[in-house]
Amino acid sequence: MSDLLNRVRDIGIIPVIKLNSVEQAVPLAKALIDGGIPAAEVTFRTEAAADGIKAIKEAYPEMLLGAGTVINKDYAKKAIDAGAEFIVSPGFNPEVVDFVLDKGVPMIPGVANPGQIEQALCKGLDCLKLFPAETLGGVAMLDALSGPFPNVKFMATGGINAKNMGEYLKRKNILAIGGSWMVKDDCELVTKLSKEAVANMHGFTLAHLGLNGADNDEAAKIAKQFEIFGFLGKEGNSSWFNNSLVDSTSFETMKGTGKGIHGHIGIKTWNIERALAYLKQFGINPDMSTAKYLGEEGKSPLKFVYTDMSIGGFAVHLNKA
Repeated sequence: MSDLLNRVRDIGIIPVIKLNSVEQAVPLAKALIDGGIPAAEVTFRTEAAADGIKAIKEAYPEMLLGAGTVINKDYAKKAIDAGAEFIVSPGFNPEVVDFVLDKGVPMIPGVANPGQIEQALCKGLDCLKLFPAETLGGVAMLDALSGPFPNVKFMATGGINAKNMGEYLKRKNILAIGGSWMVKDDCELVTKLSKEAVANMHGFTLAHLGLNGADNDEAAKIAKQFEIFGFLGKEGNSSWFNNSLVDSTSFETMKGTGKGIHGHIGIKTWNIERALAYLKQFGINPDMSTAKYLGEEGKSPLKFVYTDMSIGGFAVHLNKA
């Protein structure tokens, strides 16, 4: 993927905003940034769109800004001239797609069926907008499309909100989601809803707690102690795992000193790359020497990586949920 599409993935949520006046643009952009979402898709549903994009780019050049509802070449030209970094359309219009690509600007056209996806692939595009997502079947549609189109990523928009966003973001073929549920007239509310969306975006849950044992004998002894509470032990090559019979809770005991003074904490997340981009703002970075991948070695997506973070003497790693 291009650097820009990687940024779209890392941010994860692209607010869709409709500007009724240019004066709305900058305060709304600030509210989104303050809420942890430095991105927006400004729709060409009003005459304020182009000037609104210009105003936001001047005030916050670091904000990732796209133009949406670009249904003809005139809108595309106005959006690009205004400073839009990527173009989004609700449907697949070959004329608009060709115009935008000829300008060297990333294009995310809308698709609603396999035929349109194949048209996009013929144009060299494999990051597409699924619209209207919920009407088309939502996550069931995404799951169905993942079979014949395993390399296509989608930015799903249409009917996505705070309640169902997690079901979309946990899908492997989701690049990002778009929505307007956090876009309100009250900027304080925009920031509040944006912070809540970011907090829920990663699906962080406990994978397991890992303990360091001195050797295999001590690790086996610890595993037996966990079995008292119904966590059944199973020996692995370098550790013992104790899994709950009730839920997904588990403990891992290393057959020797592992990372961390006392052990490690495994945290599950829906997208490790996106989670790492989020953690970077807190000064937390990955130890890529520990990285494991779902597919080709060294090529996204990640399925496991340790971070340089330590909590109470426990190292922290991320697992793909």
